[in-house]
Amino acid sequence: MTSRPLPFFSSGLRLDADLHLPEKGAAGGQRAPYPIVVACSGYQGQKIIHPERFARALNPLGYAVLAFDYRGFGLSEGERGRLVPQEWAEDIRAGIDRLGTVADVDLSRLALAGWGLGGGVVVTEAVEDPRVRAVACLNGIADGTRSTRNMHDEASWADLLRRIEADRGHRSSAGRSEIADPWDIVRLDLDGRTDGYVGAELYKAPGFGSGVTLESADFLLRFSPERVVARLAPRPLLIVHGAQNALHKPVEAQSMYDHAAEPKRLELLEGRGHTEWMFDDNPTFTRVVGLLDEFLTSVWSPDAGQNGRGGPRDDYAARQ
Repeated sequence: MTSRPLPFFSSGLRLDADLHLPEKGAAGGQRAPYPIVVACSGYQGQKIIHPERFARALNPLGYAVLAFDYRGFGLSEGERGRLVPQEWAEDIRAGIDRLGTVADVDLSRLALAGWGLGGGVVVTEAVEDPRVRAVACLNGIADGTRSTRNMHDEASWADLLRRIEADRGHRSSAGRSEIADPWDIVRLDLDGRTDGYVGAELYKAPGFGSGVTLESADFLLRFSPERVVARLAPRPLLIVHGAQNALHKPVEAQSMYDHAAEPKRLELLEGRGHTEWMFDDNPTFTRVVGLLDEFLTSVWSPDAGQNGRGGPRDDYAARQ
């Protein structure tokens, strides 16, 4: 693939980003301007982890991919430790604004693909942004309170709520929020497969595992993409989720699906958890890329609705 820097500004902050373009002769048969997928990270994620993994997989199929670091993470500007999904939606919107200045991509064929927490963020952004023609929520969350509660036991959940409540008073008087261990909020140790993968693979990324403010946790508990997902229609939604995901439990995928309007599609990955299969050559990852390609090919097909410019095909909707 061919990659070039494409930094952009969001709320006055310079965000680090790269645009990954297919090589000439890619198997997808596409030529510039290319359909574009904005690949969005999850909690503690950075562009060099899963977004670039999707770029490596999707570029040979003829898709351009934008990968970026959210504000405050990686090489982007912003307050360190501030991890607010509501603000991340604004970062995605700003990235789309930047893509509108790039001749190599076709903004009429724009899709968002979000991983984990990012799966909920892309839904939240898309419902407010008609430029987004299709959305893929991959191992995502539908409600911040429910998904976070399901990661904790009774004692750790009660402790987290107590700390968030205390921090509200502290930051209102002192102006700063307490920095917490990120795994006090998103508790990994109750999901052995994900915990092992994170320790072995994700900590290779510089800065991964940095502290997160308790104010961020407060925002997370108020984040509920399922409340707005119905407004995405008639644009299509693909939901892919590990059937044995012990971090973001399958209830998140099912609830997002239940709240969404047609056209929508839910694919559960039998026997698979949250992230232990996220390697370029893993058969499950290859299958997910195939599902994403099938989904987008259907959306962009010449007989799609809205004159072929991003609406779902009637037969796609009918299959669901």
